[in-house]
Formats: sequence, C-alpha cells, structure tokens
Amino acid sequence: MKIPTKTLERKLVKAGYDLVIGVDEVGVGSLAGPVVVCATRFTKDFYKKEHSNLAGLKESKLLSVSQRELFARKLLKEKKLAYTISLCYPKKIDAINIYQATRVAMRRVIKNISLKNSRAIVLVDGNKKIKNLEFDQRAIIKGDQKIFVIACASIIAKVYRDKMMKQYAKQFPVYGFEQHKGYSTKTHQDALKRYGPCSIHRRSFRLVY
Repeated sequence: MKIPTKTLERKLVKAGYDLVIGVDEVGVGSLAGPVVVCATRFTKDFYKKEHSNLAGLKESKLLSVSQRELFARKLLKEKKLAYTISLCYPKKIDAINIYQATRVAMRRVIKNISLKNSRAIVLVDGNKKIKNLEFDQRAIIKGDQKIFVIACASIIAKVYRDKMMKQYAKQFPVYGFEQHKGYSTKTHQDALKRYGPCSIHRRSFRLVY
C-alpha cells in the first residue's frame, strides 16, 4: 500500500492557494454513536520540508490502534497544523439520513477551519463534492490513502470517535462498544437481540439482522 504524499498539496500551494483543507469522516456505517468529521490544514511553509516524525502515516484503517494514537499525538503537537471536528448524533442522522448528516458536519468543519480573505481549496475523500460550499474543492476517490492532509484528518477523526465510543461503553456496558465502536459484529448483534437498542443507536438503520 502506498503512503499518502504531499505532492498535490504542494502543487496547490504553488498555484496560489493559501489554504489546502483535507476532510474525512468516520462512523458512517456504524449502527450507533455519531458520525465524526475532521478537517485539517497546514501552514504553507509546512510543505517546504519533509517530516521524519510523520513517516509512515497512512489513513486510519490501515494503522493499528497504537499506531493511530501515536500519529494522532504527533499531529496534535504539530504547531503548523490546524484542525476542527464536527459531529452529527443519531437523532440528526435519523432525521435527515446519514449521507446528509455527514455533509452537514463537513460544511461545518470547513467553515470553522477557513480564514477570511484566504484562497482555500477543499480536498474531500470520496467521489462526490460537497454541495453549497463557497470554496474550490476536489473529490478524490480513496483520497485518505493518497493525500497526506486527508489521511491526517482520517486519523484524528478515528481516534476522537473511538474515545467517544469507549466512554459510551461505560454508560451502556451490555453492547461492547469499546470493542466494535458501534459497528455490526456478532457481539453487537447478540446484544441488540437480547437488550434492544439504546439511546445512541440509529433507529433509521437496520439494527438487527
């Protein structure tokens, strides 16, 4: 698997963009808990150097838990990084559907991380652009595997959401959220059949198979 590169970001900075914003989400397919979206951007001079401390950084699903948490700690210490996180909770997801809820959270993080009077471009993971966005953007299939700034967003979002689901596991201990983070597993399905859904389950999803 290739390591995400900073090639596109460097080209965009050279082309005159002040901000190159990476956006990714985690938790779309989960049966419980929020969908979490993260947007990241680095200062332009960040791209002038290599960063050996971030070597091996990949999108979150290709890293172990310990690797993800290590990279997240390194990223949050990086002074040239800005990031913002937005969540949509199950009630909102059930009201407007998971796709629209994710888009709402994406527009929110982009608004929060953008700067006035700055020329910005948004790089979003996936094959669809974000509607009603005032900035230039590119939708990049498997962007989290190819583009460094998107991979960073995927790691921060994943670590953030996993911590949330561990907290929910303390509140709702019968479901095993600390193990599967709300996704459909045999443990989760068995608990749903036995106890039914709790307040953080998405009622619009097919919960029991």
